[in-house]
Amino acid sequence: MSIMIITGGSRGLGASAAVQCAKRGMGIILTYNSNQDAAAKVVSTIEAEGGKAVAMQLDVGNSATFPLFREAVRETLDKTWNRADFDFLVNNAGYGLYNPIATVTEDEFDGLFRVHLKGPFFLTQILLPLMADGGQIINVASATSRVATVGIAPYASFKGGLEVLTRYMAKEFGDRRIRANSIAPGAIRTELGGGLNDEFETMLAGQTALGRVGEPDDIGCMVASLLSDDNRWINAQNIEVAGGYVI
Repeated sequence: MSIMIITGGSRGLGASAAVQCAKRGMGIILTYNSNQDAAAKVVSTIEAEGGKAVAMQLDVGNSATFPLFREAVRETLDKTWNRADFDFLVNNAGYGLYNPIATVTEDEFDGLFRVHLKGPFFLTQILLPLMADGGQIINVASATSRVATVGIAPYASFKGGLEVLTRYMAKEFGDRRIRANSIAPGAIRTELGGGLNDEFETMLAGQTALGRVGEPDDIGCMVASLLSDDNRWINAQNIEVAGGYVI
């Protein structure tokens, strides 16, 4: 059984990815920041369908906690799956913030940076010794790094940095046959950034070739597919999953 660690797996596209990967036979370690109940529901959903999952608390914005998290992962792998390593890491945790460049504060900027770029960098670094050779990393970027949207410059900038980091991961981890790819979701109907109101959703759908915004399973199924051996020759790529957004 392959084992996946996904950050931010308690809701939205992270929860969908956890469930979809479990349906395909993977063991799941999903993290949550504060909503333990939501994480427990995802675990229950997976277990009800015959899968195996564990929820673990992690604040991706606080890298000082990563060494303790790594040891907790090591113990969980041994206790739950009788393994010393895992196969896949999905750096998904994140949050949205709407604020134009002219009024962004340093605290807002730093918070987004810690979660969306610094966190994935150092979490990957500290978990790398536990990752099996031949594994894969997926970094969840964003279509906002390609199409500028007023009010989300820091978020989009760090997601763009995550795309670049992905290519370097692929280059530096290639000797262990570890692949690294990023996916760039478009607008998805989740709670990120407060969700989508009807007017905003209509506008986004009108800019998308398929005429709608995305659902969490549109992304969850893509994650599960990319992790499969069918896509073993895809590496160092950023794949937009947005239904044809502003083309």
